[in-house]
Amino acid sequence: MSSSSFSNGVLEKLEIAKTKKDAGDAAFKSGDVKAALRSYHESLLYLQGLDKSNIPGMGPPPEDPATAPKTEADEILEKVYSNMAACHIKSGNWKRAVESADKALKKNENNSKALFRKAKAQAELGYTEKAEKILETLARKSPADAPACNAELKRIRAIDAEREKKHNQKMKGFLSRDPKRLAPEDETKPATNGSQKHENDEAEVKPAPLLPSGIEEVPADDP
Repeated sequence: MSSSSFSNGVLEKLEIAKTKKDAGDAAFKSGDVKAALRSYHESLLYLQGLDKSNIPGMGPPPEDPATAPKTEADEILEKVYSNMAACHIKSGNWKRAVESADKALKKNENNSKALFRKAKAQAELGYTEKAEKILETLARKSPADAPACNAELKRIRAIDAEREKKHNQKMKGFLSRDPKRLAPEDETKPATNGSQKHENDEAEVKPAPLLPSGIEEVPADDP
């Protein structure tokens, strides 16, 4: 295969990747998040693993990958990953949203949309301090994004305050229901003898009661 035909093949893959990305954007705007993610994944299949040296005008790759010029494939990858983060936020899949945003930020650490989406997902995961730091920095560096960042900061702080309030109420209720838990042990209580202790030990290691089905009742695994 000639170099020109190989380059044409690379350009064809890039064009298909762009088409898939555009289809994902349209699906997301229509509210079909699953279809959007599917199209974005298909776009990635055409983009990942492309040899940049075969993209017309690129020439041989530099010795240091960090100094490599940004290609059209890099730009599409950045947008696809950032948009995938938006899809995961819509689905409430916060961990995947952070992962996708990070992949976009590897292509461009100043991608404001990826930064905003990462902060939003981190806040939902409980990492409010990290989220606030990202939003404060973004608002300072990009005045155009400041209104959205400030609104999100206000929302995050309100949620955090509500979490703290519920936690304090829960602890207060717990202590008021069982005040003896914090009381000192009665030193006048006679010590148990060895046989009584042995009986108690046996009681503690009895197997958990079985459900009617005969399956031991154990906590469910985290999803």
